[in-house]
Amino acid sequence: MGDKAHTHTGAAGRAATADHPSAIRNVVLVGHSGSGKTTLVEALAQTAGAVNRAGRVEDGTTVSDHDGIEQRRQRSISLTLVPVEWDGVRINLLDTPGYADFVGELRAGLRAADAALFVVSAAQEADAVAATTRAVWEECAAVGMPRAIVVTHLDTARTSFDAMTRICGEIFGGDDPDAVLPLYLPVHGPEAADGHAPLTGLTGLLSQRIFDYSGGERQERPPAESQQAPLADARNRLIEGIIAESEDETLMDRYLGGAGIDIRTLVDDLERAVARGTFHPVLTAAPAADGARQGIGTVELLDLITGGFPTPLERPLPAVTTLHGASLPALDCDPQGPLAAEVVKTDSDPYIGRLSLVRVFSGTLRPDDAVHISGHGLDDPGHEARPLHETEIRVGALSSPFGKQQRPVTACIAGDLVCVARLDTAETGDTLSAPDHPLLMQPWTMPDPLLPLAIEAHGKADEDKLSQGLARLVAEDPTMRLEQNQDTHQVVLWCLGEAHLDVALDRLRTRFGVQVDAVPHRVALRETFAGPSTGRGRHVKQSGGHGQYAICELDVEPLPPGSGIEFVDKVVGGSVPRQFIPSVEKGVRAQAARGLTTGHPLVDVRVTLRDGKSHSVDSSDAAFQTAGALALREAAGEARIQLLEPVAEVRVLIPDDYVGPVMSDLSGRRGRVTGTEQSGTGRTLVRAEVPELEIGRYAVDLRSLSHGTGRFGRSYARHEAMPPQLADRLHQQQQENGTKGT
Repeated sequence: MGDKAHTHTGAAGRAATADHPSAIRNVVLVGHSGSGKTTLVEALAQTAGAVNRAGRVEDGTTVSDHDGIEQRRQRSISLTLVPVEWDGVRINLLDTPGYADFVGELRAGLRAADAALFVVSAAQEADAVAATTRAVWEECAAVGMPRAIVVTHLDTARTSFDAMTRICGEIFGGDDPDAVLPLYLPVHGPEAADGHAPLTGLTGLLSQRIFDYSGGERQERPPAESQQAPLADARNRLIEGIIAESEDETLMDRYLGGAGIDIRTLVDDLERAVARGTFHPVLTAAPAADGARQGIGTVELLDLITGGFPTPLERPLPAVTTLHGASLPALDCDPQGPLAAEVVKTDSDPYIGRLSLVRVFSGTLRPDDAVHISGHGLDDPGHEARPLHETEIRVGALSSPFGKQQRPVTACIAGDLVCVARLDTAETGDTLSAPDHPLLMQPWTMPDPLLPLAIEAHGKADEDKLSQGLARLVAEDPTMRLEQNQDTHQVVLWCLGEAHLDVALDRLRTRFGVQVDAVPHRVALRETFAGPSTGRGRHVKQSGGHGQYAICELDVEPLPPGSGIEFVDKVVGGSVPRQFIPSVEKGVRAQAARGLTTGHPLVDVRVTLRDGKSHSVDSSDAAFQTAGALALREAAGEARIQLLEPVAEVRVLIPDDYVGPVMSDLSGRRGRVTGTEQSGTGRTLVRAEVPELEIGRYAVDLRSLSHGTGRFGRSYARHEAMPPQLADRLHQQQQENGTKGT
């Protein structure tokens, strides 16, 4: 741990700031929806004195007040920063949504944090450690991020701290369950008539002291003699777990030999093991009772954060490059170093405008500083890299959130988080650096949105605002992707799930004033000839004066997939003058783009101009274009036109238990499984080729099928022939609906 520095509070109305990175802790709260993360954040803020006993700040709101959308949906959908101060340390608590559709906000929180609190609910038992939570634990483990576990809802009936601790050890401990152990055991009051014994305090296993919260304030006392024996086994296991992580190899021998180990030594080793990310303590917490100032376990949790979690000085910084991709030396978390900061979240405020949450990794950011903004956008799996965008801008006001207030900040040093106003050209994931030393930070990976939502403006007034509203929506949420589909002429928003989709529509309406209608998403189908055919196009009109005269004869034959349209000139004897042959080709290609029977573009054919006739006066470019189109349509009438559908290469990563159901489901979608392979312990990667018509809602269906444990990716493979019976049914539906879409 670094030497302790001090936080200080500025003038009235200004936010508390830290004068050194060693006085900062950045902690992200991770957990399943309903596990109690937001309630825990508010309890920690109340214990730290950031709010009053009613859990309110000066403006009457709570420190993590939700916006209107969150209030209506009764769930968190966005990342929230709640800064508090404890023991001279500024703690930036990052509250993340627990629902899988908003995993982009979770990943932003992980990027901004140096340690993670995993919140699990005893009321949900095994379901509390949901698949998404387990996946995030593995991500944190891969980068060595320190983690602790907080068990909530122990104040409800039929809950068991021992059962949850055992589950957490099995799931999070992996091969070393002794790396996940409780530091405190819950103390319950007298059992009520319904069999529920309320939570009243904690027993510290190392200190062997009881911390009693039943009177509203934390009171310390020794355990009764009858309470000491049940603590012995848990205490011995904890001490052995700490000693196993100690750098002093003599401790275990001394302990097994019966020598006493000083509690200060154990605490120091515990804090070092937690900061290294090799030991994961389990704690419990509950909100304060009515009229109480401190929630149960909140003091212990704040002490762990300040004493055991690392400072920004102890965590490696993201890699940096020049704007052209050349590697640069690793940065240090130094307030005097070169500026390197990153936009981790973008939001809109009705009064301030665009508001960017920024993590400063190096240097110091001040209001009115000139900064260079650069970025490619966040990693977008399965898509081409975006071109570099860059600009220079002057930073607006800096502030720290507090309820619905934004408290002014005079500067933000390396390691801290701050809200920056009016970074109008900055997107989430962009790098802020000094104009004379521009750089790029290595981006973090966002999930690929795979659930499509096709939209249309509701009215004329909405059409004028739609483009700007969509641009702002996507800038705020990088897990949404906007597509202007050139084949189907639809505007498509790609989202992560149905809840994500609903929030997108809600934000367009309430935040940006754009009313849209959801319409069926269309897949880009194609047509081709199933066999050779011929056609004759005759366009002859005489209406007095200058007429129109053009006749052409075409041969059409199918080509292999991916060949496009090939036009061949085999005219002999000048039956079609040379200057009009490009006109025939232009007419053929225009008709192919419009389609022949279903309105979908024609592909993979060779069109050969074999013969024709012209008139010395009445032939023209326009006439031969029309004749070429007529000839192609006649050829289509004499042949069987085959409908082609896009096929996607799908990669599904699932636990081994779900391989059978997933493969069966893919087969039911007309998919062909092309292979399977092991991907880590207990997980299988299934590869398949599936028609895109069958996987429009696969993001939702896979989540249901695999109980939230599966992930998939997709990429375009090719177009191939659609089964005739399906093509006929689709054609009939189009005729009934009067549409060209699917």
